[in-house]
Amino acid sequence: MYKLLLVVLMSVVYLSLFALQTDEELAMHTLFQGKHALNRAVHAAAQQSDQGKLAGGIHAIDVSQARAVAMQYLQANLRLDTANSPMPNTFLRSAVVVELFKVVNDNEEFPYTYADHARGYSVTLDRPGVIMFIRLEFPRTYSVLQPITWTIKSSAEMVF
Repeated sequence: MYKLLLVVLMSVVYLSLFALQTDEELAMHTLFQGKHALNRAVHAAAQQSDQGKLAGGIHAIDVSQARAVAMQYLQANLRLDTANSPMPNTFLRSAVVVELFKVVNDNEEFPYTYADHARGYSVTLDRPGVIMFIRLEFPRTYSVLQPITWTIKSSAEMVF
């Protein structure tokens, strides 16, 4: 009888470990998906040239166009609606929050160093560029893991 009880208890332990491993793998996949989506959005935003300044030989980023393109790329890659909430039948369950969108333009002196010590991020840009932070929450599959929220950071320079 005690062997049967042991088998049942060990099955519960094994299933809990399986659930934990599954949640950890999905969490890493979600983090990488968010990082890749943010990288694509920031790189696309950094390539939005201000055509008026470019005609005068000055490399600069059109801020409003850069923001629009970054949001478009982020929404397309993470399957979000225009309010950054997940679309129906997608993996994410909560809205993605844009914590920072900063365009470092031609009015700055280069090399430009951006540092956010509270978030542990610093980057040096040699050209005009874009810096963006988003907050992404992991939708747990099982309730084995504690809730996970990441602040994902990325930057990109204009290519010319």
